[in-house]
Amino acid sequence: MQQRVTLVTLGVADLDRAVAFYRALGWREHRSSVAGEVAFFDTGGQVLALWGRAELAADSGVEDGGGWGGVTLAHNVDDVAEVDAILADAEAAGARLARTGAETPWGGYSGVFVDPDGHPWEIAVNPGWPLDEQGRPDLD
Repeated sequence: MQQRVTLVTLGVADLDRAVAFYRALGWREHRSSVAGEVAFFDTGGQVLALWGRAELAADSGVEDGGGWGGVTLAHNVDDVAEVDAILADAEAAGARLARTGAETPWGGYSGVFVDPDGHPWEIAVNPGWPLDEQGRPDLD
């Protein structure tokens, strides 16, 4: 298995509400999305999918305990002002602000919003991982 992730699927309670939330952040579904069933977003080399929570649990062979699944997604940006702007946009779109933007112990700046289905997103500037022209972190 190659060391890469190609698709992350988030289980959602209400697909239309979830799609509306991500649209409000400026995201656009890929043409392969199936209205009312699944939404795909091209995230620049990876895909984020939104699918019904019950369908995702059944397909994955797990029991949905209804709580946080031990995963936080992250979106890195180039500057502090962008972190704060994205957090404000997410809150305006219906997210809960879990942590306001602030300096971190590792020398960066980050904050966290939680989408309407309970998926946390960290928005961060990480000086140790500069972003390339496509917005991908460079770990070298």
